[in-house]
Amino acid sequence: MTEEKRITVEATANAPVAKVWKAWNSPNDIMQWNTPDPSWHCPASENDLRTGGKFKNRIEAKDGSFGFDFEGIYDHVELHKEIAYTMPDGRKVSTLFTEQDGKTNIRTIFDPETENDPEFQKQGWQAILDNFVKYVESTN
Repeated sequence: MTEEKRITVEATANAPVAKVWKAWNSPNDIMQWNTPDPSWHCPASENDLRTGGKFKNRIEAKDGSFGFDFEGIYDHVELHKEIAYTMPDGRKVSTLFTEQDGKTNIRTIFDPETENDPEFQKQGWQAILDNFVKYVESTN
C-alpha cells in the first residue's frame, strides 16, 4: 500500500504517557473506550502486548444487529513510544505516543480497507480515538 493512501488520526490526551499507555493496552480499559459511539460496546478484549503477540477485541452494536472481531499481530512494540501491528487481511497500523508537558499526543496511521469510503473510515477511527481521550482523562 502506498504511503499517500494511508489514513492518519490523532488526538492529545491531558495525561502522562505512562497512564495513556496503560489505558490503551489493558483489556479492562479497552472494553471501556473501544467504541465509536454509545450505541456500540466492546464486551471482550485480549491483548498479548509484545512483538509477535496477538490482540483481539470484540466490537458489537448494543442492539445485537452487528459485531466483529478487531484483531492483529504485533510487529513492533516500543514501551511508551510505538505500537505497530498487522491485521489478518494484511493491512498495517502504527500508533505513536509522544509526551510533552504532561500531555500525550496519540497518532495512528493505518491502511484503509477497500469496502468503505476512506473518509468514513477516518471518521470512525477518529471517533474511537476521541472516545479514548475522554476515557483516559476521566480516570485516576
